[in-house]
Amino acid sequence: MGKLGDMANKAKKMAKRHPDQADKGVGRAEQTIDERTGNKYDTQTDKAADSVRRSYGDEEDRPR
Repeated sequence: MGKLGDMANKAKKMAKRHPDQADKGVGRAEQTIDERTGNKYDTQTDKAADSVRRSYGDEEDRPR
């Protein structure tokens, strides 16, 4: 596996061990993108953030 794949796997493992911190990072990234684009891609960023949250655990268990 390449370096990018290795980094992605490490990020997933870290997110699973620290889901609260990962959730804050995902939320901050989503908010930053929405602010910089004037919420033009809000639907897409919501879907992407939900997908990322599902990759490291059940997002329904954690508040946004």
